Amino acid sequence: MAASGPPAPPGPPAAPGPLAPPGPLAAPGPFASTGPPASAAAVDSGAAVDSTRTVTLLARCRESDDPAPFAPIVEALSRCRPLPADLTPVTGALRGLLPELADLLPPAPPSLDDPRAEHHRVLRALCALTAALGRVVLAVEDLQWADASTCAFLRTVIADPPPHLGLVLTARSPTAPHTDVEGGGGLPFALCPPTHVSWAERHLVPLSVTETGTLAAHLLGTEAVPEEFADRLHRWTGGLPYVVEEVLREWPGSGAGAAGMPEPPLPAAVRRGVMERLRRLPSDARRVVAAAAVLDGPASVPLLGAVAGLDEREARRALTAALKEGVVRAADGTYVFPYGLALRAAYEAVAEPERPVLHLRAARVMARRTSPLPLVRIAEHYRRAGRRTQAVRYLEAAADRAAGGGDAGTATAHYLDALRGGPPAVVRDRIALKLARVALNARPGPQVPAALRQVLDQRSLGPGPSGEIRLLLGLLLRNQSGSGLEALEEIARAVPDLLAVSTGQAARALAIIAIPSLKGWPVGEHRRLLAEAERLLPRVDEADLRSAVLANRATALALMGDPSAREAVDDLPDALTVEAAARVHANLAGAATALGHPERARAFQDRAWRAVRTNHAPYLEAFVETTDMLAAFTAGRWAGLLERAERAEEQYRDVPDFHAEALLICGLLRLHAKGQTDVARRLLEQAVRTTALDTGIVLTSAAAAAVRVHLAADRPAQAVQAMEGALRHLRRTGAWVWATALAPPAVEALLRYGRPEEAHRLVTELDEGTTARDAPAARAALLTCRALLTPVAAPESGAEGTDPLYAAATDAWSALERPYEAAYVKEARGFRLLAAGAADGRAVLHEAIAAYQDIDAVWDVLRCQRGLREHGLVTARRPGALGYGDHLSPRERAVARLAALGLSNREIARELVLSHRTVEHHVARALRKLGVSSRTEIGSQHGL
Repeated sequence: MAASGPPAPPGPPAAPGPLAPPGPLAAPGPFASTGPPASAAAVDSGAAVDSTRTVTLLARCRESDDPAPFAPIVEALSRCRPLPADLTPVTGALRGLLPELADLLPPAPPSLDDPRAEHHRVLRALCALTAALGRVVLAVEDLQWADASTCAFLRTVIADPPPHLGLVLTARSPTAPHTDVEGGGGLPFALCPPTHVSWAERHLVPLSVTETGTLAAHLLGTEAVPEEFADRLHRWTGGLPYVVEEVLREWPGSGAGAAGMPEPPLPAAVRRGVMERLRRLPSDARRVVAAAAVLDGPASVPLLGAVAGLDEREARRALTAALKEGVVRAADGTYVFPYGLALRAAYEAVAEPERPVLHLRAARVMARRTSPLPLVRIAEHYRRAGRRTQAVRYLEAAADRAAGGGDAGTATAHYLDALRGGPPAVVRDRIALKLARVALNARPGPQVPAALRQVLDQRSLGPGPSGEIRLLLGLLLRNQSGSGLEALEEIARAVPDLLAVSTGQAARALAIIAIPSLKGWPVGEHRRLLAEAERLLPRVDEADLRSAVLANRATALALMGDPSAREAVDDLPDALTVEAAARVHANLAGAATALGHPERARAFQDRAWRAVRTNHAPYLEAFVETTDMLAAFTAGRWAGLLERAERAEEQYRDVPDFHAEALLICGLLRLHAKGQTDVARRLLEQAVRTTALDTGIVLTSAAAAAVRVHLAADRPAQAVQAMEGALRHLRRTGAWVWATALAPPAVEALLRYGRPEEAHRLVTELDEGTTARDAPAARAALLTCRALLTPVAAPESGAEGTDPLYAAATDAWSALERPYEAAYVKEARGFRLLAAGAADGRAVLHEAIAAYQDIDAVWDVLRCQRGLREHGLVTARRPGALGYGDHLSPRERAVARLAALGLSNREIARELVLSHRTVEHHVARALRKLGVSSRTEIGSQHGL
């Protein structure tokens, strides 16, 4: 902000003088320690100013209970040397105030008996000395702390300014940027300069969120702070720079991270500023401010008055005083504190014994006067008033309302808070049952199982509620906590209690634990439990329980590959709830994908999406999303899938099985689509550690990928070792229908390691385990394994080769819409033919390469091309891709991307299964095409 002067007298033209206030007045940014002014004014009294000959004097008012008269002006003038020789005699009255200039001032006049007259003479002397200095800009900062004498001096100067004086005045408020109180926008007096004087007054608005973050980064000495931190800092400080500075002064290092950061300390300067304003308020206004602090949110006049114990007229009068002091501000018909820390300071100012009284009054008033009822806020007021029973009652009501609206996450949080409130036993048991029911769809953390166990340990529940809570606890553990076997055992313990009160609940529990998993019990035990549930089913009269049993029965049979699963699906009732429909159809879609029924999988998945989109249930949304991603990977729809899986991996970390499936897809795509073997192996190992029960997806697919990596690097011993854990689970459970991904690479590893007997045994186990099962994918894997086991006849022998088996396997995979497995069969056949010296091996491998390229399986393409080179064959390009000119080829792009990440040529060779020399050539060509001289210059600007 700058002020421009009036028309200049004859002479040089007017120039922009030094009237722009120094430092912070120009723009928001890294302000000085006192912060910017809430308001500022500039006054220019006359002629053009030569900036090279102008003196700038800075006077800063300081906070003090008993400031000395004229202190900031005296301090500013004491640094003026030399002084003009023709000073008027009255300036001699300043000898005592300006000992540094006493030798330059006229003799001191005689003392006056009247203190007022003496004060007036000093005022005249300061004005005369200021005028005598000539071209001067006097900047007076922090006028909110100015003493009465300084204000009198400034009013006198403004009323009759010297001809060459520029004046800059700033003032700030610790509570609000400006409040438009009497005297003008934060300044302690009104500006009334003569008409011939140019002047301007500006109010500086608070900083925006972005500007708050910029200031915080500057004060903390970092390039930037997280957006969440900047947003919360803005709410705490209202964007007032001096408050930001005070907070960060007492909270160093706070901007390093935003997640989970606590509330900042309340700076003493902020507390003191708020307390000063409160002390200046009349008693009714202080009562209204205390009510606003207790209410902790926008409040209307009637609400504030009722909590403060005032009628509406008294409340309005009190609010007027509070507004005048800037303690509160108006906001769309309500009143709030200007920023979070001001509210905290005002709340701390409420006497401790008075707080429960005000909170109780607030709860009762809000319960009578607000609609819809702010149940959670009312509960919090009752809690702070020490009324625990009422607090729990309102929290339970808030949870009921959220559950009724389909917001399972919010309902779970409120039920959990209600339990923590220590309700009576009857209320506690009722809330625990509600919590257990709603938490299944909420993706809760470990606090919910802990709370339910605590209730069960009280042994106050009857058999029915106890059994149901234990059943639901087991479901929580099974679906969300990563405690697979513990969950099954918890549900099994619930069955006796449930049988005592509800056949339907018992049947439901049995059907749930009948669903098999690789980390669960043997499939035979799951079949026995399912038979028990089916035996009870005719005695189940409740429609919802019967539906649940039928849904779990269909899921269990589908996952087992039982041919009767289709009939079980047909038996599902039409009137499933939205939640039940989403859950069962997602389960069925996952089973159909794993076992090789792509059309069924799509139909089930469509139904699951339709159901989940009508109800906000985070757990079910995550369930359907991960099922959909697994189907996309299996079908070779890899475009954009990695980004989608990485988002899911970040979002679903609180649900182990979904997190594991997202990790699995990330790992598989990092391997096959990116060729990042080390990254892929880390992700896949984490997926195996994370999964809770695993219905045939994670353990086998992760093991298969690890086997392929070791085989590509010619490490058959490590390949065999990598598959042993998953094989143990398959053999222990007998769930061979889930061996689809692992069986073919496992057979290949055993053959290359010189253990053909074990390979034959594995194929026999797969054959016996999938006989009479509705598992087309497992049967296609069996065909592939048999092809791998059959020796290739030499071309000259005339014996029948393995082509019919490979062709049958390829056709089977193609019919199942599994392009990756179909390409793998072609690859295996091509290398078998090359090893036997067959002429058509090269052509078959080219077919495999083309098939891999169709799904962007870069790592597999490179592996095949490397195999061709090892057989002395030149890799043929796909039709239509004979050259790339100045553009990077896919292989050059893959090499350049890893080089940009800092990998050495040897590390790149290991990642992409290439020779060290080949990598050197690719790096050299990439540097030339990108127009850079070193690999350190390869970066994001080249789209890598």
